[in-house]
Amino acid sequence: MCSDRGAILTVHTIGHSSHPLGRFVALLRRHGIATLVDVRSHPHSRWAPQFRKSALSRSVAAEGIVYVFLGRELGGRPGAEYHDEQGHVDYGRRARAPDFQAGVDRLVEIAHRSPTAIMCAEEDPSRCHRRLLVAPALLRRSVAVLHIRGDGRVQPDELCDAPAQLPLLE
Repeated sequence: MCSDRGAILTVHTIGHSSHPLGRFVALLRRHGIATLVDVRSHPHSRWAPQFRKSALSRSVAAEGIVYVFLGRELGGRPGAEYHDEQGHVDYGRRARAPDFQAGVDRLVEIAHRSPTAIMCAEEDPSRCHRRLLVAPALLRRSVAVLHIRGDGRVQPDELCDAPAQLPLLE
């Protein structure tokens, strides 16, 4: 497992990528996930219709996995008030928003009840808001974060590729 720095709770993350539904469910089962929390702002997919909100919620329920949608609270594409001048999401500002904080609180409550994974579309957590926005909020609450990769391995958050850092001196 990860070096959880005293964490007593773990939340997994997973990206649906272009997996067939059966492969995706097998990844969840392999890691003991009982509740899937969808954190996509817009829970539909033109390229992978099996991951549209209505289809996914029915499919995972048929497999005995609880589906919860928290994309409004924890999604990576919030309203324009959370964008900077260049149109990029300001994750720092978003993370301080009351509705985001309430969403994280709800996620932690859910995770206390059953093994939980948050889901978005991107397979690589280092390029997804699951890691860039939601994981830091969980880590601040002493919740360990483990990323389920497409090949089935689990990657502790601290081993994910960090965004490139600018040199201190030139």
